Parts: sequence; structure tokens; C-alpha cells
Amino acid sequence: MRPNDPRNPSQSLTFLIHDVARMVRRNFVRRASGLGLTPAQWQALAHLAKREGIRQAALAELMEIQPITLARLIDKLEAADLVERRKDPSDRRAIKLYLSEGAHDTLERMWELAAETRAEALAGISPETLETVIGALGDMRANLIAAEAESKAACRPTDEDQT
Repeated sequence: MRPNDPRNPSQSLTFLIHDVARMVRRNFVRRASGLGLTPAQWQALAHLAKREGIRQAALAELMEIQPITLARLIDKLEAADLVERRKDPSDRRAIKLYLSEGAHDTLERMWELAAETRAEALAGISPETLETVIGALGDMRANLIAAEAESKAACRPTDEDQT
């Protein structure tokens, strides 16, 4: 069996990345089920913790969901007193999102549960191996971001195309 054989799921790097991510998510969902939030709600809170004041449309794009789906999700978080919507003073049509005071305890518990999940997933993995894996995944992400940017640039019309 050769390493990274794309035809063998147990040896395919991309399959393993997807499978491990799915299993980590499932482990976290099991741990956090008592918080009364959906995984999408946890994701929105985590993004907001890093980007308070983000516009609702930008958060939808960041989470790769439709704006209407995010609006419903934010409705529920607002009803649970975890998120506040505020009008953007520079654009009266835009809404900015902020964590409410009540969100901080929930977020703290989420971070604790995430740390437990991470510790379980990384048990027995040396710091050196982890550093190598993180470096390789970072390089893969950078490669894919560059490829996506190149693809978008290739699809844009040039000045010559418009004359």
C-alpha cells in the first residue's frame, strides 16, 4: 500500500482530512449538546468573538451560508440574548453584529469543550509531529487560496475584452 493513494480512502490525505474534521465536529457536538445551540450557532458565535462589529452579509459569506439562513440563525441567537444587531452608522441599510453580555459565559464554555475535544484528538501525538502537520496544512491552504485567486483572475474580463 502506498501512502496518499487517492483510490484508498484510508490512505488518501484529503479523505483523511475530511474524515478527521467530521469526527472532531461530531465529538464537539456530543460534548456541547447541553448548551442548547446548533453547530451553526456555535460557529457564528466563534466568528463573532473574533470579529465583533462584522456586517451580517460579511458573516454569511465567511460562514459560506446564504444571508437569509444567517438572518434566521441570528434571530435565534438574538432571542437567546447571545447576539445584538446594531445599525451601521455609515450605511443605514447594513446591520452589524455584536456579542451580548450573556454570550461570554457560553463562549467560555465552548472554548473549554473545544479544548477537551482537541486534547482527545491529539492524544499521543508529539509536539514535533503536530507542528509538521500544522505547517503542511497551512501550506496546503495557501496553495488553494492562490489557486482560487488565479482562477478568479483568469475569469475576469480584461480591458481589451471590453473594447
